[in-house]
Amino acid sequence: MTRGVGGSDAKTELAKLKNMTEQIQPIKLQEYQQRIAKAVTKLKQLACDAMYIHAGTNLSYFTGTNWYPSERMVGAILTIDGNLEYIAPYFEVATLQGFMCVNGPVNAWQEHESPYVLLADCMQRQNVKTVAVDENLPYFMFDAIRKASPASLFENGQVITQHVRCRKSITEIALMQTAKNMTLEVHKAAAKILRVGITTEEVCAFIHQAHQQVGAPKGSYFCIVLFGEDTAYPHGVKHPKPLADNDMVLIDTGCEVAHYISDITRSYVFGQATERHREIWQAEKSAQEAAFAAAQLGIPCEQVDAAARQQLAALGFGPDYETPGLPHRTGHGIGMNIHEGPYLVRGDKTPLDVGMCFSNEPMLCVPGEFGVRLEDHFYMTEQGPKWFTEPSHSIDNPFNQMS
Repeated sequence: MTRGVGGSDAKTELAKLKNMTEQIQPIKLQEYQQRIAKAVTKLKQLACDAMYIHAGTNLSYFTGTNWYPSERMVGAILTIDGNLEYIAPYFEVATLQGFMCVNGPVNAWQEHESPYVLLADCMQRQNVKTVAVDENLPYFMFDAIRKASPASLFENGQVITQHVRCRKSITEIALMQTAKNMTLEVHKAAAKILRVGITTEEVCAFIHQAHQQVGAPKGSYFCIVLFGEDTAYPHGVKHPKPLADNDMVLIDTGCEVAHYISDITRSYVFGQATERHREIWQAEKSAQEAAFAAAQLGIPCEQVDAAARQQLAALGFGPDYETPGLPHRTGHGIGMNIHEGPYLVRGDKTPLDVGMCFSNEPMLCVPGEFGVRLEDHFYMTEQGPKWFTEPSHSIDNPFNQMS
């Protein structure tokens, strides 16, 4: 039996888990102000007069104002002089003010009025002619803003938001480290409750509870559990099978800590690994190692993907996206969104810089047999890449258990 897999039950493993969030330090006002200053600097470089920041993770990131996006327009406009004003329905103003971290006046609209005309008036009052628009703004809202302000020029705000957000601060990295430590402990606990006949739904339910036990109030941010041949499908199948002896197991899950996300995948065998299991698992690990080694400051993101793919091709997989092989990108950026730019994929020429954080998951898919995904994350330091979590040790001892 694979070390650290099976032999326990949900009640026993849940009882062992403790809250891991007691020492976390949330983002403070000064850091939000620094983020706004960086956005203003980028606005000036791009010759934009302002940026419209929509409700969601961008509004939360830059202002600390956490507001879920809906069909009602809520957001903020940031001008090149650093002025920040909000847009919201009248009946939400008091609520919005209660959520604010960076304060600012609220331009309010009644239900029968147009928030888009209100934004256009706000832009005209502040002499805004060119505005960078939040990349997450729904098209119907952008279309309405454009029609309400026909003389304005609009740019894609992602060039600003991604530039600032992808370079994580020490505080952000610490929050992500806590989230990833939590999820790794949940992975270890989940491996121990496995038994013949257990369903993916049972394992997902346990993982959700386990994430709550270690300090994530919302439980799992997401959870994918697959057994046997189903593991060859990166994001699952319609009717997942229950666990059988000697099945490959794939568990991909994460949680949220103070708005920052974890995302870790482990693959191992329940029972005895075959030579084929070992071959594919080791090839996956070598591709993950090759990607990590290639991730050096200043190189384009796409070269990390190329390194993983070249390693797999040398072992007879692929080429490119063909299977048996790696059918998707090697990795994604992560922070307040589970997937955010830049990406470790061909065509992304963004140079690696200090503070950037990525998944490293060059999954091997063998249709008709099984798949192996080993996913850990790293962040860029002045000395190069650094793992958030220790990669899986071996197929026989995936969590490096001493006993």
